[in-house]
Amino acid sequence: MKTTIEFRKAGGRALYMSKSLEDLRDKIDALDNKIHDVLMERAALIADVAEEKRKKNLPFVQPAREATMIRRLLSRHEGPLPAKAVVNIWRELVGAVSLMQTGLKVSVSMEKGKVGPWEMAKDYFGSVVPMIKSSSPLVAVSSVRDNESSFAVLPWPHDGEEKPWWTFLFTQQDQEKMRIVCALPYGSVDGEIASNDDRALVVSKVDFMPSGHDHSFIALEVDHSVSRTRIMDVLKKLKIETLGLMSKTSKTKSLHLVEVNHYIDCDSPVLTQIVEKLEGLDARCVSLGGYPVPPVYKKQKVSSTKAPERKK
Repeated sequence: MKTTIEFRKAGGRALYMSKSLEDLRDKIDALDNKIHDVLMERAALIADVAEEKRKKNLPFVQPAREATMIRRLLSRHEGPLPAKAVVNIWRELVGAVSLMQTGLKVSVSMEKGKVGPWEMAKDYFGSVVPMIKSSSPLVAVSSVRDNESSFAVLPWPHDGEEKPWWTFLFTQQDQEKMRIVCALPYGSVDGEIASNDDRALVVSKVDFMPSGHDHSFIALEVDHSVSRTRIMDVLKKLKIETLGLMSKTSKTKSLHLVEVNHYIDCDSPVLTQIVEKLEGLDARCVSLGGYPVPPVYKKQKVSSTKAPERKK
């Protein structure tokens, strides 16, 4: 018979804490101390990494590197702790340490009545990173261009928008070097995202690097007579898998943003090949960046546990 060391009333039920439960809690306290020690050690190592990056003039924040780290952790994860919790814990770690390294700031484009972008940004960048609300996507992009913010969180592009923010990246000067580098939310339950209204993109001056599983955005400027069907045919012949096409047309030119299931950077020969296929049509094709594909979690069954019946 277990020795009762604590007794209390709660909601009309008697709750007992046995000696074995006390032992388990002692073990948890010891583990918490170990976890805290490891976190402090990790933060110190990251400070050393930051110093090396300063010496070599490397970017402090690397979404591709962070994505590969998260995937590695998820590949070895098991047990009752939800995968989403693992991602949230490490995202918070990355955000906290990034702030320590650089003092980064995030500008979030907010539409009236919508809190989704803000919550997605908070989940990704962490609770300690300063975030500011921008009145429009272009204001948020401009804050990155002018080095007032490190990242801009922007609504997912839609076809037929009157003033799409991505055209700003297409027309930017070479020295501005802004790219799409991440997609939010970073991780979602299978079937949870109903439409692109529930997603956002992150723009920064950080380079778009390969993570091993990426989607890219290419922007194509062509004569207005070139149909969307023609563009899709060209991409298909080059064996480029397209995931979406957004367009803005004018009397003389058309701009198209294409999401593709490939990693395509600014120096990719694919960009030249696309232009060559549209020879004589005054075409221009550039990479606007892209994002590491976020993890998708399986739906977990919710297990219900009944409180033990009180013995009569």
